Amino acid sequence: MFTDPIADYLTRVRNASSAGHRVVEIPASNLKKEITKILFDQGYILSYKFEDKTVQGIIKIALKYDKNTKEPVIKRIQRISKPGLRKYAGSDDLPRVLNGLGVAIVSTSHGVMTSKQAARDNVGGEVLCYVY
Repeated sequence: MFTDPIADYLTRVRNASSAGHRVVEIPASNLKKEITKILFDQGYILSYKFEDKTVQGIIKIALKYDKNTKEPVIKRIQRISKPGLRKYAGSDDLPRVLNGLGVAIVSTSHGVMTSKQAARDNVGGEVLCYVY
């Protein structure tokens, strides 16, 4: 049994992209769905689909690769706040990933969003992961 479903989500995406898979299936939750939507909006994944065939549901993610080099678009996806050590950032201290080239995903009181959106809305929260 795993105790950190977000780390499991990120690990499945990381392993599938490094193995060259086109699609990865992940058990669904509302937080995972929001992270998937952010990854799609930021251009890190090709598409996604939520299926409710099982009790929990499944997220199917089509991974994105560079057309010329066949390298995955997601170079690194890293969990920041862990169950044993939560990392929080105020609206003034939100992280910038690779000087703004990457994305930090933050769980705020206004929902899950990127650090840029959180800074624009002047809210802080738990820094879930970095993607670049």
